[in-house]
Amino acid sequence: MNKLKMPRKARIGIYTMGLKTYWNQFEGLRDRMLLYGNFIVSKVEAMGAEVFFYGLVDCEKEGRAAGEYFNQNNVDMILAHSGTYVTSASVLPVHQLCKAPVVILNLQPTARIDYERTTTGEWLAHCGACPVPELTNAFHRAGIKFRIVNGLLGMSETPELSLTDENTVSRPEAITAWTKIEEWVKAAQVKAALSYCRFGFLGNNYSGMLDLYSDFTMMSAQAGIHVELLEMCDLNRMLETVTDAEIYDKRTEIENFFQIANKESADPRNQKPTEEQLNWSAKVAVAQEKLVKEFDLDGLAYYYHGAPGGDYEELQSGFIVGHSLLTAKGIPCAGEGDLKTCLAMKICDLLGVGGSFCEIVVTDYIDNTILLGHDGPFHLAIAEGKPMLRGLGVYHGKQGSGVSVEAKVKSGAITNLACTQTVDGKLKFIITEAEATNGPIMTIGNTQTPVKFKKSPDDYMDEWFAEVPTHHFAMSVGHNGSLFEKVADILEINSVTLDK
Repeated sequence: MNKLKMPRKARIGIYTMGLKTYWNQFEGLRDRMLLYGNFIVSKVEAMGAEVFFYGLVDCEKEGRAAGEYFNQNNVDMILAHSGTYVTSASVLPVHQLCKAPVVILNLQPTARIDYERTTTGEWLAHCGACPVPELTNAFHRAGIKFRIVNGLLGMSETPELSLTDENTVSRPEAITAWTKIEEWVKAAQVKAALSYCRFGFLGNNYSGMLDLYSDFTMMSAQAGIHVELLEMCDLNRMLETVTDAEIYDKRTEIENFFQIANKESADPRNQKPTEEQLNWSAKVAVAQEKLVKEFDLDGLAYYYHGAPGGDYEELQSGFIVGHSLLTAKGIPCAGEGDLKTCLAMKICDLLGVGGSFCEIVVTDYIDNTILLGHDGPFHLAIAEGKPMLRGLGVYHGKQGSGVSVEAKVKSGAITNLACTQTVDGKLKFIITEAEATNGPIMTIGNTQTPVKFKKSPDDYMDEWFAEVPTHHFAMSVGHNGSLFEKVADILEINSVTLDK
């Protein structure tokens, strides 16, 4: 599905370091440093970021000018390329003036110098590691947090001035380095996008779920998002504008992305949705999308029980299908008013790895798996086959009835991202890599994915529960642990990775 909104791109500042005294001493060295810097620019631009390349920082004056340049362009991150030796006094002003997170790139152009032919100038073109300890010492004493990527530059051609082979594109040291750099760029992308995100909070929390209650000011302060408080009458106002033509189009969309349950359910109350139920879900889905567009939302946490038999109880009975469609369109929707898990789902979606709403369902001690899922929204992009719509005679633990999604995440590598809150009021990420299996699931209209962890279910749950999670989390596809750790670093949110 196409995204309803495109996130703000990350703005990445880049500069290359060197010592001004060298340029007159070693012919061609300055141009060579710029060549390496422009190569890095091309690689980062290919990642989809906006790049602002200052050029060379080779003295204190240039350091100040670079810091001002990055501030003027509102960069989200700075990649500081250590091309050759530089004094730390030249570089420190960049980061004293511009407070964007900094990643030092120590990327050597060659895997091995030509010992017999290498001149002083040739050596200096490959000694990017030399100033890094000096830089980290200065940064530490100045209270500037830094990250470092070491490895090879990864060029596919050797510059004319070089006396050695600089084609290192296929070497593992280059591949690993650029994987890490791309993860840092993606982490900056998440922060950039969240800073402009509007999350809706519709209704209230499920009463009594103390772990889900969120401090909206805390969410804005730590994650950078705005929280818009919405009422059911806002959604009802949208509902009143829905036309028959819009319902027809939405029914077509629903039937393209879901299969309708035909087989019997183990629960006699959960069977094939009626035409009336499907039409109502389609009408509500149209209203939900209109709500998102009117309030310019990037995510939505919701829950409403309403008075028994009231209009709003009927309205919420059609929530799940529309919220699953919105989640697939880049607007993650989290049930029971779980704003923290909505944030985790949004991070997953921004990174292109899904983000399905989950909790622990049941343990299978025979297959050594834990079923993870929920009765709420599902991310269609990461489904194993076509998700199924099933009519529920009753929503367990909630008022009303309606159509729900029965599905599981595709088999293979997955990573769970939980967002919880600690006693000091701070957000905390809990990260776990595991494997989704293609095991059986129940026919009760819930999303369920059998997941095998590196430890036994009991040993894993011992670790998970000890980290005081909320009972919900987001499931993503792929092993994304190091990527989520970098996102936490850039957002300055504490994180812990389990089951390594």
